[in-house]
Amino acid sequence: MRIIIESPQPGDEDVVIVRCASPDQRLISMLLSFQTANTELTGYMDDKIVRLNYQDVYYFEANENRVFAYCHSDVYEVKYKLYELEEMFVPLDFVRCSKSLIVNMEKIEYLSPLFSGKLEAHLKNGEKIVISRQYVHSLKAKLGIEEVK
Repeated sequence: MRIIIESPQPGDEDVVIVRCASPDQRLISMLLSFQTANTELTGYMDDKIVRLNYQDVYYFEANENRVFAYCHSDVYEVKYKLYELEEMFVPLDFVRCSKSLIVNMEKIEYLSPLFSGKLEAHLKNGEKIVISRQYVHSLKAKLGIEEVK
């Protein structure tokens, strides 16, 4: 594979062209995450306003009409609705896992099955979250996990 970087003519916008035989999901995700890398996310904790990097977020949770971003050890309130965050991070490795929760798949260490078709995600910071039955299929699809029949 070759990588070619050219400077655009004055007044031209930056353009990224990818030439490949068959783009896989990983390449598409990488390109889309590059395109959305400037997504601004501001977190609020007590009297602090913090600029959050979406890669540091383990999951977002809606609770009592408020939405929180859970990072490694801190929790910040964010001023977005859960569906807005879901739309913002569609091209990235965030996936809905219940009506009130969106998880960063990069932060999942492993999954374990629970009764009644649910899954439990064990996160890299030691927390555990439950993926409801309704969202198990979409999580498995995004992970590329085949169902055993």
